[in-house]
Amino acid sequence: MPNVATLKKGEKGIIEDFEIDAIPLKLIEMGCLPGNSVELVQFAPFNDPLYININGSYVAIRRETALQISIKKVLK
Repeated sequence: MPNVATLKKGEKGIIEDFEIDAIPLKLIEMGCLPGNSVELVQFAPFNDPLYININGSYVAIRRETALQISIKKVLK
């Protein structure tokens, strides 16, 4: 199943599901909720952390967290 970590730079997706215990509360407060859009803006060397845009909020998250957020990719 696709997740945030499988996005390529500039790709977007819609958050479908995630394990509530695996996601920091701060991400949920910033809009990391099912139905919201997410875009991979940049990734650091060695692909960790990932810099993402969640509904207008820019945040850096660890790859292990990104693997826990299931998405549906949005076609351009």
